[in-house]
Amino acid sequence: MTGAPAHLAVIDMQHVFADPTSPWAAPRYAEAAAGVRRLLPAFADRVTFTRFLAPAEPIGAWRAYYDRWPFALRPPDAPLWRLTDEFAAVARDVMDAPTFGKWGPRLAERVAPGGRLVLAGVSTDCCVLSTALAAADAGVEVMVAADACAGADDAAHTRALEVMDLYRPLVRVTDVAELLAGADRPSG
Repeated sequence: MTGAPAHLAVIDMQHVFADPTSPWAAPRYAEAAAGVRRLLPAFADRVTFTRFLAPAEPIGAWRAYYDRWPFALRPPDAPLWRLTDEFAAVARDVMDAPTFGKWGPRLAERVAPGGRLVLAGVSTDCCVLSTALAAADAGVEVMVAADACAGADDAAHTRALEVMDLYRPLVRVTDVAELLAGADRPSG
């Protein structure tokens, strides 16, 4: 591999997205989780788990959002915001954010300058997409492990992957097998 080793960001593998009775359930959460499990050993300590959390007091457009989803206005320690048990047990670096996109100073610190970021998790069409585009704008090479992500539904997942792939070479949609085979080398 050339350049700095890639960093894996596992986006929002939380109960609120895993629970089939949740209004925010990702129907293919279990499949995404299987992909994440396969990726984790290859990244060792270069893994950040993220959690989406509701703000204490929504402001701006977030007020209308939480008017639509009032069930989510829960404190950070509410059970719906916990990482699912299998990931909570192995998550050493956890970053919380009340925003869809998780790219910011904390995640940027973990990705070396000129580094590469691999994304996996949920929801492809929301938090993964928002994180990918912001990281790409910051000049980070982003790889999205399509089979380690899940969307609100299959169509939304596919559309989001297609949109992200439009950003090549800044964002590249790939899969777990390619990443594990070392195909995550920079394209340039």
